[in-house]
Amino acid sequence: MHYTRIYSDNSGDSHFETINLNLTEEGPLGALSEVFKAKAVQFRENSADYYWDFHNPPAKQFIILLDGEIEITTSLGEKRQFSGGDILLLEDLEGRGHRTEHIKKEIRKSVFIQL
Repeated sequence: MHYTRIYSDNSGDSHFETINLNLTEEGPLGALSEVFKAKAVQFRENSADYYWDFHNPPAKQFIILLDGEIEITTSLGEKRQFSGGDILLLEDLEGRGHRTEHIKKEIRKSVFIQL
């Protein structure tokens, strides 16, 4: 299992990094990751025409996409596409941020988990 981290470097530019989660086999429970302490959980639904130009997240947070498809662009122009089931960790709290745009023009649902 993995997630995509979006973070800012010392110059304020945003980047992608793929993080592989270490899972420990726990028998009938399956394989579990380490525990992440959460401050808040929030559910979101975006309109079909969602587009947010370069911005920083309000807090360090996981976003779990439940459906839909988005494209995220870093401040250096690198683009990646994500869809339902993908997990993001947003840590670009300062600097130039990232841009988010719907690929399919349809309502999209996601879960935010602030750390």
